[in-house]
Parts: sequence; C-alpha cells; structure tokens
Amino acid sequence: MKTRKQAQREARQIFQLCQVDGSLDEARVRQVVSRLVDAKRPGTLPVLTRLQRLVRLDREKHSAEVETAAPLTAEAQAAIEAGVAKRFGRGVVTSFRDNPALIGGVRIKVGSNVYDDSIKGRLAALEALF
Repeated sequence: MKTRKQAQREARQIFQLCQVDGSLDEARVRQVVSRLVDAKRPGTLPVLTRLQRLVRLDREKHSAEVETAAPLTAEAQAAIEAGVAKRFGRGVVTSFRDNPALIGGVRIKVGSNVYDDSIKGRLAALEALF
C-alpha cells in the first residue's frame, strides 16, 4: 500500500517522463498506463488516479474556450487565437462557442484562468457591489 505522498511523487515522475519538448505526449501516457495496468502491482490505482489528474490539468491548461454573444468573423477569431497564443504559448487549442446569454462581449477560459469581458459579467460584478 502506497502512501498518498508516494503516489503523488510517482505520478509526477511518470508525468514528467511522458513529456516531449515541454508538451505531453499522449501516446507515451497511453503506453505507460497500459503497462501499469498490465503489471497489476499493488498501489497502482492511487498513482493512476493522480496521473489522470495531472493529465487533465495539463489538457485544460493547453485548451482555450472562447464564448461570444454572436458568431465571430474569421478575422476576429484569428486575432483572438493570436492573442491567446501570445499570452499562453503556441500549443493552446482554441475552440469558439456562441452563448447569447452573455448579451455582448467575450469570455475566454484557459485552464483555471477566466477572462470575462462580457456584459453579463460586468452586470454581475456591478450587482455584487450593491
């Protein structure tokens, strides 16, 4: 039985071994997970659980969700993608979604960072003041 700290340390080591040129190699992750499952060693489940969390956090960090009230033009999408790439690096995958509830403006979520410049967000901030 592994302690929580041992499982975390092993998961971090495995995660670092699965990186190539600073980005996560999904093929390596699949291969490592397959080998760990096939080995059937005791204490594997906590390591896999923590590894899954690290992979999920890395995936979230390298993906951007852009919400707008109305569909954007191709030029506006390209400008937003360029801004996200400049701020967070080239490995960020950007997805666009329409959300009429925003009323106007844009909301960008990259990992746990949320940049909200929507009318709905501003109204909510104003409401919190009262």
